[in-house]
Amino acid sequence: MVARVLRDVGVRELFTLQGGHIDPILEACDRFGFRIIDTRHEQAAAHMAEGWARTTGRLGVCAVTAGPGITDAITGIANAYLDAVPMLVLAGRSPLADEDLLPLQGMPQLEMVRPITKWARTVCQAPRIAEYVAMAVRQATTGRPGPVYLEVPIDVLFASVEEEQVAWPAGYLPEHPPAPRPEAVEAALEMLQRAERPVVLAGGGVWFAGAADELRQFAEITQTPVFMNPKARGCVPEDTPLGYGGFGLFSSSRVQREAGPPDLVVLMGARPGLFTGGRRSVIPAEAKVIQVDIEGEEIGRGRSVDLGIQGDCREVLRQLVDGARSRRWPDRSHWLRTLDEARRSRQRAFPEALQQETPPIHPFRLAHELAQRLGPEDVVVADGGEAAEWIAAAATMRLPGRFLGHGYLGCLGTGLPFAMAAKLARPEARVLLVTGDGSVGLNFAEFETAVRHRLPFVCVIFNDKAWGMSRHAQQILFQGRTIASELGLVHYERAAAGFGCHGELIERPQEIGPALERAFATGLPACLNVLIDPEVVSPVTLSLMGLSAKAQREKEKAEGEGKTTLPYYGQRELQER
Repeated sequence: MVARVLRDVGVRELFTLQGGHIDPILEACDRFGFRIIDTRHEQAAAHMAEGWARTTGRLGVCAVTAGPGITDAITGIANAYLDAVPMLVLAGRSPLADEDLLPLQGMPQLEMVRPITKWARTVCQAPRIAEYVAMAVRQATTGRPGPVYLEVPIDVLFASVEEEQVAWPAGYLPEHPPAPRPEAVEAALEMLQRAERPVVLAGGGVWFAGAADELRQFAEITQTPVFMNPKARGCVPEDTPLGYGGFGLFSSSRVQREAGPPDLVVLMGARPGLFTGGRRSVIPAEAKVIQVDIEGEEIGRGRSVDLGIQGDCREVLRQLVDGARSRRWPDRSHWLRTLDEARRSRQRAFPEALQQETPPIHPFRLAHELAQRLGPEDVVVADGGEAAEWIAAAATMRLPGRFLGHGYLGCLGTGLPFAMAAKLARPEARVLLVTGDGSVGLNFAEFETAVRHRLPFVCVIFNDKAWGMSRHAQQILFQGRTIASELGLVHYERAAAGFGCHGELIERPQEIGPALERAFATGLPACLNVLIDPEVVSPVTLSLMGLSAKAQREKEKAEGEGKTTLPYYGQRELQER
């Protein structure tokens, strides 16, 4: 029943760690021809299901055993919950017949996962298993997507059921997502036509609605630049003046000085929060705001909006595109050119780092050496603290579903499972994982999973011998002291080689490119352990510590005096300040 319903909705992959409570599910899925990927830790299985959904835009499914299987998977469930990622978690459970008799792995699992799932249920009658699986799929994939949880007690799962007892579901997924009212679309087009400096902030609502093509058409017709959070990156190609990764560029001093702030912001399936700057929002207070979301209760949260439109992002964009084709749009070339030049300026922000040929390697140099060797089909997975921020700034994404980064949980250790899921989903693409030397340790044993299941990718470790972002923040706060944030030199490349991976230690800038090409050419999972300069502090860390504005002012002053400076502080400079 589980396997048949999943097959009928197009699921062919199952991520798991075997346990006796779920053996019937594994046996049935294997018999139905599913690709079953068994990991070394349930957290990785949950992250792989999540990574599959982020890469494909479709439902990811994992199955974990009772008790510790659930507690191990909770981090992956929570990560998907905060980022509204469609995922089905199938779980084993102790027997109903042994309730309150202290059975093996008997825990209040439902109560544990309810706060971090969109929907959670226990199947108490075997003939209803198919009904509940269908219900779970519908809950995970309609409306705002999210993780759902379905547990089947072992005595229910091992029961036999006559075929005629089962009500096989059909037609339980809506064929027509909710569409906006025509007058709302007209109002949005009127506001956009009057705007001089509009921007779209696109989020996961665009990607999971399958609206990448419609968003690109809308941007091209109206000449409106689109800024995208990690889930939406690549929906509009970032090698054009219309596509940008991240939400903050238009708030830079250069854009403000040369063009001014946006006068209209369209939130398209993106929620106001961390990625819009939190309470210190990057959305100007004086800007008009249009918010499009499939959940009406989301509209207006955090700030007032001038026009709220409830609807599926693809349906809204289709109507916007149709209406936009018949209108004349103002010339926005100056606005687009200003944003594009600001982006290019940021890409040239560390000229000395790009020219340096001696160790230690500047993380900006490492990120750009990697980024310039990526093709449009390649997938980038960003894990870690400062490491993820360096590659996020350097990478240019041209297609959707090719950038997998952090979300609202700020969860480290997602990199290896995400990379494996991305390779499974896109076997023709090269997958590059960038991670820190701290975050890579959280699911390190999954290198063995990648070898066993023949899922090659290249992992590049930004190794500063510490939990870098935490270490730098502590040095700022505690006058140079660090507490529980030092790691020392660890030869991760040797440990990965022990699992059967290709491994190399990189110490000089000129070694980066050739090592990357060698790693991809092996056809094996690969680990490149790159020693970077531990003195360099990421601009993101500066921003979190409230020092980015001061750094920018000093940079602009130096540029005005004809000097070339790096817009970051090293540790010693930070301590002096």
